Amino acid sequence: MNFDKEQFENLDLENIGQWPFAPKLVLIIFLASMVAFLGYIGLVSGKIDQLKRVQAEEITLKQSYQAKYHVAANLDLFRAQMIEAEGIFANQLRSLPNSYEIPGLLDDITFIGTTSGLEFVKLEWQPEISKEIYIELPIDIEVNGPYHSLGSFVSKIAGLPRIVTLHNFKIEIIKTNNDSDILNLTMEAKTYRYQEQEVN
Repeated sequence: MNFDKEQFENLDLENIGQWPFAPKLVLIIFLASMVAFLGYIGLVSGKIDQLKRVQAEEITLKQSYQAKYHVAANLDLFRAQMIEAEGIFANQLRSLPNSYEIPGLLDDITFIGTTSGLEFVKLEWQPEISKEIYIELPIDIEVNGPYHSLGSFVSKIAGLPRIVTLHNFKIEIIKTNNDSDILNLTMEAKTYRYQEQEVN
């Protein structure tokens, strides 16, 4: 096969059939390359993108399957844990005072304070604060008494069967005529009521 340069001179595009063999071969290779390239762009590249999407989806489906398989394999354990969690939640709800028990809480605090040897300066409900699933009921408390009595008072409030939390402690010394130091304690106690009880 002769690829002389002269074969590529004076080629007539309107009469390709009369071209020498070498230019015909080069034209065929060029056209075949263009057809292959355009076919790749038009057909194959779209399929490759689709394949990548399907492969990514396959990984996601495998992970989802593994998670669901884990749940299915441990279904009895999960059910037992759910029952246990519901029981704990129910116990916590029972620790929240009902609306009819709220006034009695002030009586309990008063009783604890007086039996601890404290003098009440203030014991007042503050406005309720509504949260997502419960209502917060703050109480302002101010008492006077000796150090150990204050400690006993705080400890006994924390030990009440209903949930009561204590916040914003402030202690000051009160000088008396007989040179014995009395402490003044101000703090905020908070108890809670389950929000659904408002519906009843």
